[in-house]
Parts: sequence; structure tokens; C-alpha cells
Amino acid sequence: MGAGVTADATPLAGYRGIVCDLDGVVYRGPDPVPYAVDVLGGLPTPVVYATNNASRTPDEVAAHLTSFGLTANAEHVVTSSMAGAAAIAKRVPSGSKVLAVGGSGVAIALRAAGFEPVESTGDGVVAVLQGYGPRVCAADLAEAAYAIESGALWVATNDDLTLPTDRGIAPGNGSLVRCVAIASGAEPVVVGKPQAPLYLMSSAVLGIEPAAVLGVGDRLETDIAGATAAGMDSLLVLTGVHGIRDASLAPVAERPKFVVSDLRGLIEPYAAPTPTPDGWACDGATVRVDGDRVLVACGGPDIAVGRAGLAAIWAAVDAGLPTDRAASLAASLPDRA
Repeated sequence: MGAGVTADATPLAGYRGIVCDLDGVVYRGPDPVPYAVDVLGGLPTPVVYATNNASRTPDEVAAHLTSFGLTANAEHVVTSSMAGAAAIAKRVPSGSKVLAVGGSGVAIALRAAGFEPVESTGDGVVAVLQGYGPRVCAADLAEAAYAIESGALWVATNDDLTLPTDRGIAPGNGSLVRCVAIASGAEPVVVGKPQAPLYLMSSAVLGIEPAAVLGVGDRLETDIAGATAAGMDSLLVLTGVHGIRDASLAPVAERPKFVVSDLRGLIEPYAAPTPTPDGWACDGATVRVDGDRVLVACGGPDIAVGRAGLAAIWAAVDAGLPTDRAASLAASLPDRA
């Protein structure tokens, strides 16, 4: 984490664009995340907002963002429905009938890609695009299964098992996809995070190569892994799903380059952990692994302790530390900072 980053550089240094997640990063339900709007609204770097949520259209997402005071339009938004429609376009002829399962964003993305979205299986349906929608019901899942059993291409916008909401954790599109998989005996092509297509489409919208784009998100197994799959560096912001303890146990593909408390950390000088003879140091904090303990030899801000602790545990895991011992070590770290 933080390789090549100096203490006087911000995480934005060296990147020409940002692909930013929404839920848990910019907003939680109807409310903005603290500091997110001020930071994103003042960035000189272009931002594309990328979401696994297939239920809403880019116009609807942009309207949500502008309600907070951000300058955004549909061209600044890439959804997993759009990535799904693009994946289908590579495999079936334009104008084909495609079964649309999910919210309005699914059908609109299909129509924009040149397909005829339909709501029930019938003659001529050659593909299924399945995305999340709050009103998806058993009958919709049955139609998808019927089409897939008849040979239709099956593309899922994402396979997130859960969906964080302002009321708690709800079943996500991945849970519904599993229902169809059980019924049909098939597996879909998945295009959303943590797969690369959503990020690659966002990079294309920016007109910037992936290596010069920074992926920003709050979930390790989707946002961070997806950025990695697309060849982007990533930043984990601790305002959403995952904290430092989760990150300490992440496999290599889910390890962010940067970890910040909130989006203010995107534009502030970044203190990266550096190795010492017996541990890791970061902004006044010195952390080392001693058996089943993480020892903080010198104090510092919680975020500095967290970054140094992450580096120490990752190094220990990479050297062969068993996962159960790593989990015990992680419990000693501050989870949010």
C-alpha cells in the first residue's frame, strides 16, 4: 500500500481521472456522506460515477447527485446495466429481443444499445439481462429461467449478494441471480464489479487509459477488486461497508493502494506506511506484529495506526501467516478512523 507515494503527495497525484462508487461513498440512501459533496465538487480531476445498481437510469443517478449540489449529468454516470447491454451487443445482432429483468435502468440501457427490451419470454428472445430492481418478483425470475433454458444468452449486471440501504441490509442482485441459476442450471456472464467491464467502460468515458485512473470505493470485493481487474489503482474510503479490519484480511487483488477516513483524504497529503527494521511506520505511528499481537510502539492518528497495521499484517500474511491468526491480529486495529 502506498508504494511510490510520498508524505507530501495527495492520493490524486499522478492520476488524470477518477472512477467513483456511489453508495457508501457519495451518499447513503437519500443523504450525502459527510464531506463527499464538497470534495467532489471542487476537484479539478474529471470524475465518472460507476455503480453496480442497475435499477436506475443515468439521468436518475445524475439528478440524485445534482440534488446535493454536485455538477453532474448522465454522461458522468456509468451503470452496470450499460455494461451489460454492451456485453450483449458484442454477442447478438442489433435489434434483437432481450428479456429485461430489473428496474427501469435495465430496459433503457438495452434500448440505448439498439435492442428491443421485452418483459416476457417468447419467440425471438435471444438474451436475458438481469439486474436489480426493487419490484423484481418470482414471475420475473421464472421468465428469465425459461429463456435461459431455451438457449438465451444470460448476462447479469452484477452478483452482489447484499444491498446496503438506509434501513439495513437487503438481498442484492446476486441473491436473485442464484435463484435463476438454481432453476436453469446455468451461470451468467457477469459484467459489474468486481469484473473489469464496468471500470473499462468508465475509463473509456473519461477518455483516459486505466493506469492513469484512480478507482474510489468502500467495498473491497467489488470496488477495489474491480479496479484491480481493470488495471487501476484504488482508494478505500472508510465511510461505507468495509473498514480497516476487513482490509487487513483482504486477498492481494482486494488490497487498496490508499486508505482514507473520508473523501477529504483524497485531496490531503497522504502519509504512506514505510518499513522499519522491526515493523512499519506511518505519520508518528510504529506498528509491528509480535506473535498473535499487533504492537503499537509509538502513537499517532488512528488512520496512521490503521495504515501501518495493514502493511504489517499484509506483510505477515504474504510471508505465510495463517488466516485465523491474521484475523486475531486485525481485531487489535482501529476499524474506522
